[in-house]
Amino acid sequence: MTSQIEIQLGKRGITGEFLDGLKKRFEKPEIKNIKIKVLQSARDSREDVKKYAEEIVKFLGKKFNYRVIGFSIFVKKYRKEQN
Repeated sequence: MTSQIEIQLGKRGITGEFLDGLKKRFEKPEIKNIKIKVLQSARDSREDVKKYAEEIVKFLGKKFNYRVIGFSIFVKKYRKEQN
């Protein structure tokens, strides 16, 4: 059973502290999925949410993948690098 953490992305958007905190959470072996809720103050449209998701996964590396559902980003960690 994988555990999922839920965090929020607010009006400050993606900062260095946000990305570092995300990376530290994924360093725990029991964490495989993180749900990021993009608050209304951080977005104008769904395209903004997709841009945030791409930026997050680019920072985290090739072992990560994402799925955007509504205004939420689901980031998943894999054991091997993804193409």
